[in-house]
Amino acid sequence: MTVWWIGGPPGAGKTTVARLLARRHGLRWYGADTRTWAHRDQAIAAGHRAAIRWEALSPAERWAAPTPELLAMSLHRERGPMIEADLRALPTDCSIIAEGTPITPSVAPPTHALWLLPTPAVQRARLAARDLPEGVHRLYAALTEEIAAEVAAGGVKTLLVDGGRDAAATLALVEEAFADTLPGAPAARTRAERQALLRAGNRSVVDQCLAFFARPWAPGDPRHSVQSFACECGAPHCVAELELSVAAAARGTERTAAPLLAPGHRSR
Repeated sequence: MTVWWIGGPPGAGKTTVARLLARRHGLRWYGADTRTWAHRDQAIAAGHRAAIRWEALSPAERWAAPTPELLAMSLHRERGPMIEADLRALPTDCSIIAEGTPITPSVAPPTHALWLLPTPAVQRARLAARDLPEGVHRLYAALTEEIAAEVAAGGVKTLLVDGGRDAAATLALVEEAFADTLPGAPAARTRAERQALLRAGNRSVVDQCLAFFARPWAPGDPRHSVQSFACECGAPHCVAELELSVAAAARGTERTAAPLLAPGHRSR
């Protein structure tokens, strides 16, 4: 099983590019964000003080914490081995594209890894669109500095995200960066195999959202939270997304449910 890694700070476009790469090449997409709460539960079970404190605080108290404490509670430095364990537990039938802010050079082989680094202007614009609390912006700034230091020390491949390219153009550069290793890797070949990977990816988003809403302090509910899910038609060049409530997607990604399809798309 081969794994390609895409790291970078928040707002770099990692998830968008990784999902496009996975869909084009028949790879399994692994998003570290979809494992946030599972990793937090692992850290709590292991007695990690910062993880325990995070859960004990209310959202207002949490985001008012000093920046160094926010960084510690983010578990950025602890999640790399958890990600490695997740990947070892996945089926070995096809290769994987793994992406996420917690991915560090210590866990990602340099020949199969790339870090997307947004310019400050691009990152500010993208994060401003998310309407985040001030504490989140402080945490993201700290993570950006931490990742820049990791990248500089690791001597890894990077791609500057300056806002001058759309997702398709960025994807082409990522493919170029992986050109020596990507061709010929084990991948989904049939439509059914691609559909199964898309279903697994969509379900991981559902599970992440449900795990969040299960937190006693979490606002909202799955009926009113809308997320983007990949069309499961399985066509190699399909990039369509569906906007669905988490509750609807949960029903739609059950094992016996029909594929989630964008309007006009077919499963066969």
